[in-house]
Amino acid sequence: MSKKVVTDLDVKGKKVLMRVDFNVPMKNGVITDDNRIREALPTIKYVIDNGGKAIVFSHLGRIKTAEDKLTNTLAPVAKRFEELVGKTVKFIPETRGKALEDAINQMQNGDILMFENTRFEDLEGKKESGNDPELGKYWASLGDVFVNDAFGTAHRAHASNVGIASNIAETAAGFLLEKEIKFIGGAVDNPVRPFVAILGGSKVSDKIGVIESLIEKADKILVGGGMMFTFLAALGKNVGASKCEADKLDLAKDLLTKASGKIVLPVDTVVTTEFSNDTPFQTVSVNDIKEGQMGLDIGPETLKEFTNIISTAKTVVWNGPMGVFEMSNYAKGTVGICEALANLNNATTIIGGGDSAAAAIQFGYASKVSHISTGGGASLEYLEGKTLPGVACVDDK
Repeated sequence: MSKKVVTDLDVKGKKVLMRVDFNVPMKNGVITDDNRIREALPTIKYVIDNGGKAIVFSHLGRIKTAEDKLTNTLAPVAKRFEELVGKTVKFIPETRGKALEDAINQMQNGDILMFENTRFEDLEGKKESGNDPELGKYWASLGDVFVNDAFGTAHRAHASNVGIASNIAETAAGFLLEKEIKFIGGAVDNPVRPFVAILGGSKVSDKIGVIESLIEKADKILVGGGMMFTFLAALGKNVGASKCEADKLDLAKDLLTKASGKIVLPVDTVVTTEFSNDTPFQTVSVNDIKEGQMGLDIGPETLKEFTNIISTAKTVVWNGPMGVFEMSNYAKGTVGICEALANLNNATTIIGGGDSAAAAIQFGYASKVSHISTGGGASLEYLEGKTLPGVACVDDK
């Protein structure tokens, strides 16, 4: 997929509308992880260093009530953004109107302006998330060119991506979106083989489309996390009190049949009797799970088998942790997968957002993989081979 990138634009003297993903986790008004802001900086710096006027905007959380506006203002995000970019960021606490328009018209080349949470427009009807035509047209009128660098929302057609792109002369991808297209798009469309996919997380139902797509494309699919128990139950094994989608057993059977041996399931698991890090735990074969026991991680024999398969790979995509990694007793499987990816040479290793990305960052492996996606839902849909509206709306080269 050959899309225009920000370097293909002449930004000098232009008002550059920049959709970023600053939907950062916050607690009591304090940002707990600023990784998404940092990831957007190269594109923003390119625009201002080349004489563009950067008009930056993002969503934050969901806005359903007036109270949500108080807890989801981008004001503290703008402050952190200013610290990280090392340049004044003029924050306008509006999503439209004269104050915003005047501030944009007063910008000088190299200036940065940021306006308020795009989803404030959802309070009276879903204008942003429903891609209201009038809103997309209005936001497009504020700039000369549009750069989409928000992969986290690329699987949604919103006024702040598709709406603007439909009403502006020129649209390009930022460096972050370009990277997502290159790595995830490349893995889906043209992987160097062997291609190994690793899937975890709690539910098979969340990843049906991805599994079906990967059965066609991957050489092996390693399954861990809570979803493994639905597959094991489908094979007639007792999974005790483990997470299991009883209504998805037939689906799991069908997927195993379609996969013709490509799906590799765990042979052992770490079990306990309570969802707690303080309860005694043990490793058992998947054939020996007793009533009342719940599996919260893959076991060491499974990790050994998974690591052997990964060691042969040239392309690896990983989405979903192997266990409840937030508890130290059940983090070994997830840490082991991080390690296996870090030890690969001459291979492309991609972590597809969400909890597996959080785990890799938490355990210090972020710099040891080729790419960590910034989009959970978007990376899953991209892995399915779906067309993402936020990518499709970017001009082709």
